[in-house]
Amino acid sequence: MTSETSSRKLEHLKMVVTSKVEAAESTLLEYVRIVHNPLPDLDLDEIDLEVDFCGGKLKAPLIITGMTGGHPDVAWINRDLASLAEELGIAMGVGSQRAAIEDRRLEETFRIARKAAPNAFLIANLGAPQLSKGYGLEEVVRAIEMIDADAIAIHFNPAQEAFQDEGDPYFSHVITKIVEAVERAGKPLIAKEVGTGLSREFVAQLRSLGVRCFDVAGLGGTNWVKVEVLRSKAKHGAPLKPAGPLADYWGNPTALAIIEAREAARDAYIVGSGGVRNGLEAAKAIALGADAAGLALPAARSLLSGGKESVKKLLESIIYQIKVAVFLTGEKRVRGLWRAPIVVWGRLREEVQNRGIDIDYYIRVTRLEALMYKEVK
Repeated sequence: MTSETSSRKLEHLKMVVTSKVEAAESTLLEYVRIVHNPLPDLDLDEIDLEVDFCGGKLKAPLIITGMTGGHPDVAWINRDLASLAEELGIAMGVGSQRAAIEDRRLEETFRIARKAAPNAFLIANLGAPQLSKGYGLEEVVRAIEMIDADAIAIHFNPAQEAFQDEGDPYFSHVITKIVEAVERAGKPLIAKEVGTGLSREFVAQLRSLGVRCFDVAGLGGTNWVKVEVLRSKAKHGAPLKPAGPLADYWGNPTALAIIEAREAARDAYIVGSGGVRNGLEAAKAIALGADAAGLALPAARSLLSGGKESVKKLLESIIYQIKVAVFLTGEKRVRGLWRAPIVVWGRLREEVQNRGIDIDYYIRVTRLEALMYKEVK
């Protein structure tokens, strides 16, 4: 029961948790400061971290983004992470379900997530290349039903596919499939990158087609070009498709991707992911305009090195740090961070300005416009 797709899933997981797979490029979150309020005028226990997200509710604005499934040896990872999502009231995504679409015997490696988390917000996952190569509404619905998902992520990973030995760098004719899924799948569709970031143009295009949920998965975290190059090198002695500096520097850094996504879609739900490693970075991602922060690599490494209790401590510490960050701005709710004063400087300011976005207007006005959309809703 080890198809090529299934075997690749196990290879990916092993490579990610044992190798240096994070981009050398920065997320640019270090160029963001949330202004401290020394007199919050409220008590810490008044802070409410609950947030609505893509048709559901989260007790805290955190998502364990999709990473695995599709091989018998990794089912327990989806089980343990899902059970933590259930316990903490956060969301969780499974990895690409292509392997289980190809081989129904692998469905249990994904179904186990819903069994462990009957009430958690779970996100199904399929790749855009599969839509290009023939998948359609039937496969999208199968992926959703497989885990009784609350939403489905369609991941866009052209850079990864271009450097994967067996890659499918096919992305033509995807738009019509996206439109069909938005209209008929019955669950929200999340347009997701995998580590090279979304852009303003992409978000605007898909928002015009009815997509309202986005996971920016920006440059600065796990880099799947680097993963594929390392994987190819391990197999062949040298990568079949050398990536050069593209493995570290191609893409839109996380902080920039969040701003661009919010600039393009005031009313969207946005996940700020890509190199988020602690509660302060999560709070910065939210303050820039994300509804929730996402992470995958830290959870995977923590689970495999220290077990379920280790991941629980990691996630609880991140959630608590977000809570304290909200408290230290004098806000009571998570999206109050969109109202809190922030400072953006250095490379991030320059890159945002060079992309034609007035960063000062964005901080003063755009975030408040987004807040108004959510408050009216």
